[in-house]
Amino acid sequence: MLNELIHLDHQLFHLINGEWHHPWIDAIMPLWRDKKTWIPFYALMAAFLFYKYQWKGVVLVAAVGLTVGLADIMSSKVLKKNVERLRPCQNTEVRAEARLLVGCGHSYSFTSSHAANHFALATFLALTLGRAYRRMRLPLLLWAASIAYGQVYVGVHYPLDVLFGALTGILIAYIMAKVYLRWDAVRIAFSG
Repeated sequence: MLNELIHLDHQLFHLINGEWHHPWIDAIMPLWRDKKTWIPFYALMAAFLFYKYQWKGVVLVAAVGLTVGLADIMSSKVLKKNVERLRPCQNTEVRAEARLLVGCGHSYSFTSSHAANHFALATFLALTLGRAYRRMRLPLLLWAASIAYGQVYVGVHYPLDVLFGALTGILIAYIMAKVYLRWDAVRIAFSG
């Protein structure tokens, strides 16, 4: 069963990374999935939260940072170091046919920290800030999904790596959003 799942994962990798490519996506995707590309977005989001919600915005930004940090630790320090799955670009069976559009990286592949971190961010904001701004929920999740897809497209992760990375981020964000919303409800109850 596990061998069949890994075989299917490799086949899907070859479709996304090899067959489903286009020159203009090849040019965009390395930048799109790069976390440094999104620094202005993160800064604008934090500035908006500080401006709109003052000290509560500071707490929300801190909660987002904690959520993403926990997702990153779970992905990078716990799962990757215990599973030790080689990246497609490190796997001699896969590397010959893979199209590597960025550097291979030195860490293990399972799970994708990019997927975990971006889904943690998107899910946490969708569950908290998304209560007031409902129209932002789906775009945030699609944004995270596109970055996760990009990890496979550029050749550094398998589809299962990004799927489980996304699930890791979603689970951590769900728990953290529940904690944050509980804190906010208690804060409101005691202030009024």
